[in-house]
Amino acid sequence: MLKQKIAITGFASVSALGEHEPDIWQKYLSNQSNIIAVDFDKQEYLVVRFPNDVKENLARFTLANSKYKNLDSSVIAAMYTAEKAIAQTGWKNTAEIGVNIGSSRGATHLFEKYHEDFLINKTAQTLVSPTTTLGNIATWVAHHIKSESIAISHSITCSTSLQAIANAAAWLQSGMSTQFVVGGSEAPLTAFTLAQMRALKIYAQKSTSIYPCQALNFSKKYNSMVLGEGAATACLELGEKENALAYITGIGYATESLEHNTSISTNGICFQKAMRMALKGFNPANVDAIVMHAPGTIKGDLAEYEAVKSVFGNTIPFLTSNKWKIGHTFGASGILSLELALLMIRNNTYIKVPYIQSTIPNRDIKNVLINAVGFGGNAVSILISKH
Repeated sequence: MLKQKIAITGFASVSALGEHEPDIWQKYLSNQSNIIAVDFDKQEYLVVRFPNDVKENLARFTLANSKYKNLDSSVIAAMYTAEKAIAQTGWKNTAEIGVNIGSSRGATHLFEKYHEDFLINKTAQTLVSPTTTLGNIATWVAHHIKSESIAISHSITCSTSLQAIANAAAWLQSGMSTQFVVGGSEAPLTAFTLAQMRALKIYAQKSTSIYPCQALNFSKKYNSMVLGEGAATACLELGEKENALAYITGIGYATESLEHNTSISTNGICFQKAMRMALKGFNPANVDAIVMHAPGTIKGDLAEYEAVKSVFGNTIPFLTSNKWKIGHTFGASGILSLELALLMIRNNTYIKVPYIQSTIPNRDIKNVLINAVGFGGNAVSILISKH
C-alpha cells in the first residue's frame, strides 16, 4: 500500500473503441472484437486500428499547429489525450505539471519512413533525429500543455505506461511535484513491426474464429497475439479529491532473470513479486477483479495465471482482459487496461471475456488490480480503489 493514495483526476484515451467514455463503455459491453485483416506490404495481418472518426480528429489536431505536421502519430496521440485529460481536472497552472509518457517502439512510422528515404537517397533529412528520438513524446506533450516542469520519456516495452505511474507516484510522494500527467502511446502497425512479431512466432494467424486473439484462454494450442494502436493519459495528484475517478492505492514492480529475450518464468515470478508488493498491507480477498496483461500467447498467459494462483490461492478474483477486443498496444497497453478497470469500478459492472466460462461475482467492484509485463521480465502491478 502507498503511504498516501493518489487520485486519478483526469483520463483520456484513443483506441479502437473510440475516444468518448460513453462510447468506449458501450463497446466494452458488446461481445464484438475489433480485430480485422489488413494487407501490409502484400502480407496479411490481423490488427486493430483506430476508427475513422478518431483518425479524422487526430488529423485535425495535427493540422491546427504547423509544428505538429512533422511529428509521428504516436506523439500526436499522446498530446491529444493529454490535453483532453487535463481539461477534466480543473488544473490552472499547467507550468508545474510533471510529464511521464512513454512508448515501447517510439516513432515507428516516422523512423521507418526516414530510413527508407535514406536507403534511396543516401542522405538523412534535417528532422530525422529530433522527431524519432524516444524522448520527443514527453517533451512535445510538455510543450503542448505549456508545462515547464520535468518531462520524462522511457521505453520499458509493454509495461511502459504502468512504469510511468510508478515513477510519478515517487515524484508526488517525495513532494518534488504536485501534479503529474502519465501514459503511453503506440502506433506499431507497420509491415516491419508486424513481421518482427511474426518472426517471434507469437503472432496470430488468419483465423475463422470471431475472436482471433484468445487472451485468457489457458487451454489454447497456438499463439494468438494481435497488435493494435492506442494511447491514453491519466492525471495524478496526491490525496482525497472531490473529482477523483478512483485512487491508486498500491504499486508493485519486479524484474526477473532472463532465460530468453522474450520470456518470463513458468510461474511468473516477476508477476508474483509485483502483485505482492502492490497488495502489501491489503487483504487480497478484497481484490474484486484483475485486468490481466494476457497478450494471447500460450506461455505468457499461463505464466501470469500461475502467478495469480500463487498470490491469491483459492480466492482468485474475477479475471478479465481487453486484448481480445483492442489488441496489444505495447507501451500503451497497461494504461488502457487501467481504463477498463476505471470503467468497471465507475459502472460497477464486470466485463467478461466472451469465449471464457466465468462467473460474475455477487459483489460490488471496489478494488481492481492491473498487471503489465514487457520483454525483459519487468512486471508492474497497480491497485486502484473506488475510495
